[in-house]
Amino acid sequence: MAKLSRDYASIQKTLMDDLRLMHYPIAVKYIFDEEELKDFQENCEEYFCPVKPMTFCQWELAARMKGQTVLAFKDDQGCSNARFCLGWKPMDEAEVKSHKKYCVDADQAERFIKTKSRLPEDKLLAIVVSPLADTFFDPDTVHFYCDNMQAYHLAVDYAAAMDVHPIQTNITINSSACGGNVYSFNEKKFNMLPACSGSYNAGKTERGEINVVIPGEHIGPTIDRLLSRKEQHGSASITRPGDNFPGADVCKNCPLIIFKKQK
Repeated sequence: MAKLSRDYASIQKTLMDDLRLMHYPIAVKYIFDEEELKDFQENCEEYFCPVKPMTFCQWELAARMKGQTVLAFKDDQGCSNARFCLGWKPMDEAEVKSHKKYCVDADQAERFIKTKSRLPEDKLLAIVVSPLADTFFDPDTVHFYCDNMQAYHLAVDYAAAMDVHPIQTNITINSSACGGNVYSFNEKKFNMLPACSGSYNAGKTERGEINVVIPGEHIGPTIDRLLSRKEQHGSASITRPGDNFPGADVCKNCPLIIFKKQK
């Protein structure tokens, strides 16, 4: 059974409590090794598999909204864009055609597709997505569906923890959830990007959630930074230190919206 390097349940609790996340952070694990797959299937206490093919961002729905751990294979993936990013299909005419609506012509569509991050072709055996607290493995990436200010807090803490500034993100014309995670996994970099046209609908991001993806090995230092700020300032809030996140959503130093503690 996989041995975890961090207390991910504690990390998730910190994130849910201090950043007021609406959804569980998602642990994403790419399985390339037969022994790892067997270990998971034999020792994970409870997991679910898709009944029908669906999108990668729909697999994540079960993890972030229902708290379920999902194991999925190539035949469970119904989105051609995700299949391409996951190395489960090659570049073909159909893939170019599906991207023409974003581009000026087919040549540009093909060039744009070729710049997307991909896993090695036909090497991935399966994917596991789960709430971070329930991860069976050290995650390859941790994926957040969050609002603008939560994304900002994560970015600032990541920059400080990893000594990276400015943070440069990777936005593609499609494949936000699937390709966005692959980018962070391949490059070992923070990523922040909007929903793509597919994940906006299929991934249920009608509230305007932003995708934030952090490499699995960087989530620990990022949370350590958040906790050190909290200890120093009395809360995790950057906007109004001392207030619980997101703090009072008012103009800074507003003289009107003030409350005085009574005996």
